[in-house]
Amino acid sequence: MSEKPVILVTRRLTDAVQARLQRDYDAILNPQDRVFTPAELIEKCQNVDAVLPCHSEHFSADVIAALPDRLKVIANHSVGVDHVDLEAAASRGIVVTNTPDVLSSATAEIAILCMLGAARRASEGDQMVRQNRWDFWSPAFMVGVETTGKKLGIIGMGRVGRVMAKRARGFDMEVHYHGRNRLPADLEQGAIFHAVLDDMLPQVDVLSLHCPTTPDTVGIMNARTFALLPDDAIFVNTARGALVDEAALIDALKSGKLFAAGLDVYSDEPGGNPELSKLPNVFMLPHIGSATRETRDAMGFRAIDNLDAVFAGREPGDRVA
Repeated sequence: MSEKPVILVTRRLTDAVQARLQRDYDAILNPQDRVFTPAELIEKCQNVDAVLPCHSEHFSADVIAALPDRLKVIANHSVGVDHVDLEAAASRGIVVTNTPDVLSSATAEIAILCMLGAARRASEGDQMVRQNRWDFWSPAFMVGVETTGKKLGIIGMGRVGRVMAKRARGFDMEVHYHGRNRLPADLEQGAIFHAVLDDMLPQVDVLSLHCPTTPDTVGIMNARTFALLPDDAIFVNTARGALVDEAALIDALKSGKLFAAGLDVYSDEPGGNPELSKLPNVFMLPHIGSATRETRDAMGFRAIDNLDAVFAGREPGDRVA
């Protein structure tokens, strides 16, 4: 029997996923769950046939150029692949895969949580109770805004965006969306398409980002686009921090242009933005959109399915390069 392929697993995954990896592969695990530097990542990849990374590992063109010829596949434990230089990988003949579909519901749940947390001033209320400062009530106390019946704008009507729209309809929200192309009617489900982003922004009460990071979307929300939103709009980002000019977001929150923001992602991760953290009208989470037991298992199994396909000589179902 031939030796099992050697797989570098860069972060600690769920027990079920790691057990399957150890059963079917010669898996090099990271039980300390530490983040590798680029130099460490290159070194650890030298004697492996594949790597199963998360978005915390950055495969730049320089890193990919230093990978050994034996490394055949980068099987990402993520949907986003902006941490991998796909062109550089393709030029080296390295297959790159991701894990779509399986985290759509979990991420949409977090987007709904961020929307409601921002609208109902949940961060302020939580801190008030925890710090024993809740000693007053009146009809004017802790007044937020309702999302029921409001207009929701979605940038990026892919898998997560469509689940977000479906959940929002449970709040009787009117769904608007902007993307590269209009969806077929069966996927659109009555949502209103805007070919031009600037046409959508003035019409929505809540804006939620669900698009990937590309050269066209980096900084898509900036001083100009925030200004197009109605006053007292709510802003939600559970996609990628690079989509937002955070200085412009802070200005919009301080000026009252935005009523509040709900955020799960930031330009600097881990850590976030200390200036955003100072603002009372921001509901913040530490990039946990896919952090459910069910989803993390499913993501790991999907990544392994892609590895299985490559080493069996089949085309992986989730190839992106």
